[in-house]
Amino acid sequence: MATESELSQFLKDVEKRAFKRAIFHVRDEDAALDIVQDSMIKLSQHYGDKPANELPMLFQRILSNCTLDWFRRQKTRNALFTNIGDLEQRDGEDDGYNWLETHANSSGGETVQSAEDTTQRAQILQSIEKEIQELPARQREAFLLRYWEEMDVAETAAAMGCSEGSVKTHCFRAIQTLSKALKAKGIEL
Repeated sequence: MATESELSQFLKDVEKRAFKRAIFHVRDEDAALDIVQDSMIKLSQHYGDKPANELPMLFQRILSNCTLDWFRRQKTRNALFTNIGDLEQRDGEDDGYNWLETHANSSGGETVQSAEDTTQRAQILQSIEKEIQELPARQREAFLLRYWEEMDVAETAAAMGCSEGSVKTHCFRAIQTLSKALKAKGIEL
């Protein structure tokens, strides 16, 4: 069984990635925050007594379900009425997540980069993020679980509620789409 400190540490470790994953899905910072918070609360309330090694899979499944619930509520809400504010673009808002911080060098040492290198890196990461957002929902979810959350195929299939073959297909298509889109922009990784 996970101790309170293990559960707390798990939630601290997963919060930024979960928030970013939710933003990729719902494209609304406030809704993403609500989804992540609801997921964390549900994990703590219903599964806090599970072994620590089971928490990542449980949390990913809860996060997926909370995201789907949000979309269902939005569909119902939009069927009833539409707010003018929902139609406005939220251009220029920062999501508070620093790609450069996440992708710092693995040695942990400080390195000095030129302003040009830093800017180029930031632009490449923004392009990648934009292309990930453009993926179909199931491809995006499979891609993020496999390569962002570093789950294996079986874990991803369990989290998504589909077969391992479907996970492989979604990941392959996501990688193909991302590769084409980034090559068209002159980005080769």
